[in-house]
Amino acid sequence: MAEQAAAYLRGEMDWSSPKELSVYGTLLLPGAVAAAREGDRRAARDYLEESEKVALRLGIDRNDLWTSFGPTNVAVHRVVVANSLGDVDAAIQLGRRIDPSGLPIERQVRHALELASAYVKRNQIDAAVGQVLEAEKLSPEQTRRHVMSRQIVTAMLQTKSGKRNRDLVSLAIRMKAL
Repeated sequence: MAEQAAAYLRGEMDWSSPKELSVYGTLLLPGAVAAAREGDRRAARDYLEESEKVALRLGIDRNDLWTSFGPTNVAVHRVVVANSLGDVDAAIQLGRRIDPSGLPIERQVRHALELASAYVKRNQIDAAVGQVLEAEKLSPEQTRRHVMSRQIVTAMLQTKSGKRNRDLVSLAIRMKAL
């Protein structure tokens, strides 16, 4: 579906319009994530590369039509794709280098949770807890209710070091996950 929509837009869009570039570039990002979740590295890479070209053409992070599109959001999606493909070390390395503070809160929270997920996969519980707590500072309601954060907290609680982490236990209680 993403490919069909992208093909249509490629032929119809005004390549000088920031709004149209933002919509087109944003459309490619879920395509990359879907491809990664299906294990299709090549398609995921192709979607990301095309989206990055559009982001570079745009030049800056924007929020036209609530897309949050630009170079930073493409980088955030690179982390999601790497994590989805099982390239956890790459996800962590990429994720640490991103400053998402210019993105809307929802995207900042999602980035922190994605990085936390990667840390959990490497059994780096303290780092994962730190990311979830950072997300909670940004948006307590969103973090406590997000299915991803609940899954991450539950996974951490099931590890030996997670059971001993006081910050994690307090977080789990606030989330009503314990």
